[in-house]
Amino acid sequence: MKKFRKVLDGLTTSSPGGTIGSPSCGSAAGTPTSAPAPREIDIQETLISENFQLCKTVRHGFPYQPTALAFDPVQKLLAIGSRSGGIRILGRPGVDCYCQHESGAAVLQLQFLINEGALVTACADDTLHLWNLRQRRPAVLHSLKFNRERITFCHLPFQSKWLYVGTERGNTHIVNIESFILSGYVIMWNKAIELATKTHPGPVVHLSDSPKDEGKLLIGFESGTIVQWDLRAKKADFRIYYDEAIHSVSWHHEGKQFMCSHSDGSLTLWNLRNTTKPFQVTFPHGKIQKDGRKESCKPILKVEYKTSRNSEPFIIFSGGLSYDKAGRRPTLTIMHGKAITVLEMDYPIVEFLVLCETPYNNEVQDPYAVVVLLEKDLIVVDLTQSNFPVFENPYPMDVHESPVTCTAYFADCPPDIIPILYSIGAKHKKTGYSQKEWPISGGTWMLGSHTYPEIIITGHADGSIKFWDASAITLQMLYKLKTSKAFEKPKVGDGRAAELVEEDPFAVQMVSWCPQSRIFCVVGISAHIILYRFSKYDANTQIVSLEVRLQCEPEDVISPSENENNPCFTESGSHSPHHQQPVNAGNRTPEGNKDSTPCLKVKERMVRVPPGYQSELVIQLQWIDGEPPQQITSLDINSAYGLLAFGNCNGLAVVDYLQKTILLCMSTLDLYGATDPYQRLTRSPRRNRQSTSGLTELTDNQQSIDMERSKSPTSDHVNGHCTSPTSQSCSAGKPRIPMGPEGPRLTRRGPGRPPFRKAQSAACMEISLPVSHTEVGHASRRAMLQQLHGVTMYSHDEHHTTASYCWSERESRENSFSHSRSSSVSSIDRETKEAITTLQFGESFGRKTDALPTPCLWVGTSLGVALLIPMSIPTDQEERMDEPVAIGPSGGVLMLKGSVLRFGFLDCMGALIQSPYEVWRDLNAAEDPDRPRRRKLVHFSPSSSQDACGDGHLAVVCSERQAKVFLMPSQSCLFVHNITESSFVLRADIVSVYNSACLACFCANGHVMTLSLPSLRPLMDVNYLPLTDMRIARTFCFTNGGQALYLSSPTEIQRITYSQEMCDNLQEMLGELFTPIETPEAQNRGFLKGFFGGNAQTFDREELFGEASAGKASRSLAQHIPGQGGVEGMKVAATGVVGDLARARIALDERGQRLGELEDRTALMMTSAETFSKHAHELMLKCKDKKWYQF
Repeated sequence: MKKFRKVLDGLTTSSPGGTIGSPSCGSAAGTPTSAPAPREIDIQETLISENFQLCKTVRHGFPYQPTALAFDPVQKLLAIGSRSGGIRILGRPGVDCYCQHESGAAVLQLQFLINEGALVTACADDTLHLWNLRQRRPAVLHSLKFNRERITFCHLPFQSKWLYVGTERGNTHIVNIESFILSGYVIMWNKAIELATKTHPGPVVHLSDSPKDEGKLLIGFESGTIVQWDLRAKKADFRIYYDEAIHSVSWHHEGKQFMCSHSDGSLTLWNLRNTTKPFQVTFPHGKIQKDGRKESCKPILKVEYKTSRNSEPFIIFSGGLSYDKAGRRPTLTIMHGKAITVLEMDYPIVEFLVLCETPYNNEVQDPYAVVVLLEKDLIVVDLTQSNFPVFENPYPMDVHESPVTCTAYFADCPPDIIPILYSIGAKHKKTGYSQKEWPISGGTWMLGSHTYPEIIITGHADGSIKFWDASAITLQMLYKLKTSKAFEKPKVGDGRAAELVEEDPFAVQMVSWCPQSRIFCVVGISAHIILYRFSKYDANTQIVSLEVRLQCEPEDVISPSENENNPCFTESGSHSPHHQQPVNAGNRTPEGNKDSTPCLKVKERMVRVPPGYQSELVIQLQWIDGEPPQQITSLDINSAYGLLAFGNCNGLAVVDYLQKTILLCMSTLDLYGATDPYQRLTRSPRRNRQSTSGLTELTDNQQSIDMERSKSPTSDHVNGHCTSPTSQSCSAGKPRIPMGPEGPRLTRRGPGRPPFRKAQSAACMEISLPVSHTEVGHASRRAMLQQLHGVTMYSHDEHHTTASYCWSERESRENSFSHSRSSSVSSIDRETKEAITTLQFGESFGRKTDALPTPCLWVGTSLGVALLIPMSIPTDQEERMDEPVAIGPSGGVLMLKGSVLRFGFLDCMGALIQSPYEVWRDLNAAEDPDRPRRRKLVHFSPSSSQDACGDGHLAVVCSERQAKVFLMPSQSCLFVHNITESSFVLRADIVSVYNSACLACFCANGHVMTLSLPSLRPLMDVNYLPLTDMRIARTFCFTNGGQALYLSSPTEIQRITYSQEMCDNLQEMLGELFTPIETPEAQNRGFLKGFFGGNAQTFDREELFGEASAGKASRSLAQHIPGQGGVEGMKVAATGVVGDLARARIALDERGQRLGELEDRTALMMTSAETFSKHAHELMLKCKDKKWYQF
């Protein structure tokens, strides 16, 4: 705890940060402010560095690019490996663990040590890893790196500690699982095949021990050669040479037959009595043609041959369809007796496993389900029912059903919102699932004590919105909303719609949600905004449509001296608060301008809407002169004021959604009025540019050439946004589109291209940006910001560089801000645009002379300017619906370095001031005549607890470079902190942690930082995640309680925490993977069969593969690497006395369990001995009097 005292005597502007930007931080127009009266504030900050620690919590969604699958039939756990080296281990709902190989090599194969709490992984870098699953955070115990051979297949027999490893050279090695050391016993390929064979058999594609005799190993080579190797005699029992390549082999449980799948789409059944030719050859999907030949079929990649106690055996395989059936989807075929069922899949099949009741391969298998791993989905099929229904997946595997384009994270939501959303969403769930319980039910998970309501919102490329319950580090979908239902479907041949019918015009760019009032706002890629209200009742409604002309005209005069306050709009609104323009549904602009139409057509008829979120208002930006509207870059909505504000690189618009009117529509330049801090030059004449069909346009303008040179190669169109500086609709000297008799003609690459392209989501954007070094110029930053916001925007870092018509990394760094605002470099050409980057409604002081706080709109721009726009809103409900809202851009101007990202407000005690809101009321509910429905507003006025500093409050403003804290209304800068010099901030939020406020930032160089408020003292700075693609930048978001999330892959959401308390409690919140379960006993084989036969029971692998008999393997063949899993597991378990007690209890439980098992085995042996003695005595009595010839 630390006290900060600062005397506000007008000298605060002389602080190191106070001189940046203008002579005074609080200056409205670059002039010093009058010194406020001396006042002392006493703020006690409770946050310290020890409160913060960064760690990953849980990962949700489908594993990206899966490669391997494994199942533990006793523990009921499923493991999925991925191409990036990740492992997801799934159990019952709540048991979901993610592990990552440090090497990042793709996982080739997974093998559970059944009921042992361990997992073996084989990776593409020819390394075997042993993972310990007996801790909540699995870790590697051992690793074995093969140096001279490549791993192709692994097999671990049940209850064996020896792992068979097949290689690309055709050799088979044996690894001790306990020590992870290679045995000296090797099956060389030239020993396995006959000496007379001259060709190499190819890599090992299959290894399995015979169910009849564990001492016999079946080896399958890719060329079609199959060898059964006698491990004791070290020789081959038989060899099979087949013409077609082998993909997989599966045994019959009796060990007398096995089935192979081949590359020609055939299945061969082999009997061990006669291995000269297959017992049966079938082409399941190959029909006989008219000429008598079989159809050519695709390879059968895998086959499973499983017997059933009460029915015919199951033969399940993937692939094998005929080639001539083009367009057929991937299939899984189930052959049960004479019935053949073909299940079509939405995505290619990566792997499948048949789940059986027993872990023993020599018993009747009795399969009950099939787990099918697809490229983008996980499906479990119920085999116990004849129609083979699918189980309902309890995991959130459909996050990527449509590519994710934006995310939002809300912690500590109102407790009633989750049950309501769930009840509405449950009515639209799919049916037809299997009635049985989810078969992957391993592990244990308990609801932790540190839980509170959390909601994650994802926006998607198809215009859908998903609400997820994220409480207690789980994820469950609550409710799905389709924004496309507010619009008519584009018709083919209908002018511009014909060009857009194949695009994704409804993709979601950003969302704004007020959980208290349940008002929801969606910004779409077609420059449209939809406002939704929540209702528990269905209703007939007509959507109101507003069309806004927020576009810069080339005729606009740039210099304020020539034409002061000239707006960039014509018909759609006025910047004057006294000139409001009501727009009703279907209202259009004058007929003279045929091009003043939006991208989408709103439904004009009455629409029946179900319970849930119901669209009330649609706002669209218009096309102007064949130019698409620029993408919306910022949005804020306030339910208490009834106002909605949005902006882009052209200007700002404010809409009264209660009265359905446009209050303000102004260019960014006109917002300043007489307080513009920049000297803007008039636009110089340009020569016409000629558009080309390339990604960038050639121009004879030197400045444009410099900007093109500084652009990222991929910054021309990202996420469907038009971002090329030379193709912006309001750039000077823009080319006109030639008009034909049929109207404006669109071009895909030229300036008139549509504002969206085929859905490029935040999930699929990847761009390498070297932002972690100080040598990086601002070109990469600009390219990243263009992709992040979807528009061309520049901060003054670029203005100074382009003004001097040169581009070098050194000069860009020197001119970035050290010489800013000087008369020689502060002139801004009209070619660059000042975008609105952030908006925030709140109670504040719009002017220095204000005595009381009033509703204000804080506006942040890409030039580092924070504007205050005061408003006058009627307080009475009747007046609010009839009287106009007065609004005018005449407030203060604050300056920062870099684009403004976030606003926040604190009272003078350092507490966070929430934005006012309206309490939710259902407008469709039946109204009580005795209790008329009225608006109930909740205000958090800054003057409510201002004993320390009168009626003022603190304003926190964060930009991509620095953060400042201002005292309002004097606008004096109290604290300033330069967040980063070598990089820039991508995401910043003012969040509540430990009942205190702090500023959380995520930088482009991967650093996650927290700063105390209001002193901006650094509390945490962790180099967490190097930014390698724009997906992370677009989806990273902080929330209260010390949590954050981002899209770690196109299909997965990664949640992290920066709270020390949550890191400490994370072990309790995570599920236990391993639970002590007694291994099921093998079936009784009968007395005579067990007494006289059964060589498998006497097979001693230790004697055969151990160092004493097999010797040591060559050290150069493989290298043993000890892991840290055991040490880390002990560290995790040994956290305090509770950990020691828990570990001792587990040890006692395991010891007691072993003693109980030993006692049961002893009793069983005694019973068997008594039975044997009894039978032997009876046999002796029976044969005692017989002669030798009577036998």
